[in-house]
Amino acid sequence: MSGRVSRRSLLLGTGAAALTIGGSAVLAFGFRGTTSTGTLLRSQVPLPEAFRKPLTVPPVLKPTSSAGGTDTYEITQREATAEIIDGLRTPIWGYDGIFPGPTLVTRRGRRTVVRHRNELPVPTVVHLHGGRNAQRHDGYPTDQILPMSGAHMSAHHGGGDVSHGTRTYEYDTDQRAATLWYHDHRMDFTGPSVWRGLAGLHLITDDEERALPLPDGDRDLPLVIMDRSFAADGGLRYPSVDKDLVKTPGVTSGYEAGVLGDVVLVNGTPWPYKEVDAVRHRLRLLNASNARRYRLRLDPAPDGVPEPFVQVASDGGLLARPLTHPYLDLASAERQEVVVDFSRYRVGQKVRLVNDFGEGSTRQVMEFRIARKAKDDSHVPRTLSVIEPLDPGRAVRERDMVFQSKSIGDNHGWTINGEPFSVDHVHAAPRLGDIEIWNLYADFHHPIHLHLVHFQVLNRGTKEPGRFDHGWKDTLDLRPAEQARIITRFDGHRGKYVFHCHNLEHEDMMMMGNFEVR
Repeated sequence: MSGRVSRRSLLLGTGAAALTIGGSAVLAFGFRGTTSTGTLLRSQVPLPEAFRKPLTVPPVLKPTSSAGGTDTYEITQREATAEIIDGLRTPIWGYDGIFPGPTLVTRRGRRTVVRHRNELPVPTVVHLHGGRNAQRHDGYPTDQILPMSGAHMSAHHGGGDVSHGTRTYEYDTDQRAATLWYHDHRMDFTGPSVWRGLAGLHLITDDEERALPLPDGDRDLPLVIMDRSFAADGGLRYPSVDKDLVKTPGVTSGYEAGVLGDVVLVNGTPWPYKEVDAVRHRLRLLNASNARRYRLRLDPAPDGVPEPFVQVASDGGLLARPLTHPYLDLASAERQEVVVDFSRYRVGQKVRLVNDFGEGSTRQVMEFRIARKAKDDSHVPRTLSVIEPLDPGRAVRERDMVFQSKSIGDNHGWTINGEPFSVDHVHAAPRLGDIEIWNLYADFHHPIHLHLVHFQVLNRGTKEPGRFDHGWKDTLDLRPAEQARIITRFDGHRGKYVFHCHNLEHEDMMMMGNFEVR
């Protein structure tokens, strides 16, 4: 979607639909013919030429110690610069000063300890997205790490479990192999912090996954996709209202719907290319954009293969069996792992990963260049894993969660069940081990993310789960005027956790709630 979305259009919508919940009508609005809820923020520099720079892969972080079943890592959050646009230095906030941050690769069953040191000028919070961790280590929005240089600062929004300068996160990693990611989750300012670079991958492996003959090594490619915009001096352009940050000149409000950039980055490089052997590759795809949705497609598709993407995993790890797709839809925070067989192309051919939800510069994502023939011992087996289907008949209760735009006093906000986020308000209080069904309702696009637990999709409206709804999920792409039914078991840990829209501007404008496992 291009152009600016006014507050009036946000509140009044351009296409209305009524959702019926318990016999009552709830007005929901949707943008007709659009693919992302957000406002385009245009760059002030000439956009770089696509497919000129090679893809880089974030380095794998080595533990500082490994003993007694525990691996310990250290990460410093600090300001740095990066040459994202040729000839320009872009200030970033980076984990270890890089964008994206270093990748952690941990093994199921080994305790993982990550010590974060905050050398940034603002408080931060670290959330391991997709992790099943104790409350203190989940990254609750008010559990802040105050800056090393500002230990005198006080925490905002109801206090929280505040650390001064450093914080240690402990992850049990007692969960299935999966592609997770870590990012800032500071109350009200997740959007600008992630936009500036605070995001990185965390991959969990286990014996089940390692036994599969899937592509590995340099044929296992992590692809972190995000859109950004650039100011005239090369800085990352964002309509920030954070008083702790320098506002971008000339940027006003009006981005309540979400911020969309006009430059697509993959692993921090604009529209890169990657030389690949003519063999199968495993692509670990993460949509780390604030608000943009993607429909990814190979151009051209290999001859005679209308569905070239073989999906092997989703947010929560391996599927029960592989699924084939002609394209891939990814909302903010969603992950998909797919295998692509590049041997179906001729050596020397160029294959582009395009975004059918994009326009102009955001239509292209990256390019694969088929470099040479090579031996390939990999294949995708018919069975990948065993997934326990949760039985709706065992659900102890069913809840409605309505995600919608709403006027709050003189301001606009995003709410759940008509309420903006409060640290004191609990939307759900399941007992440990309870199975619940949640009915999710949306007005605009809302990628819904639950902390702590993974879920299974039962229905979309009156239909079966969607093409990309299989396996264990932690984020669901809910479309305008849509209802979905999910089922989950609240196990693992007791405590208070959040669930929210992962359009980061919606999250920052209060589209977040609490559930407390008791």
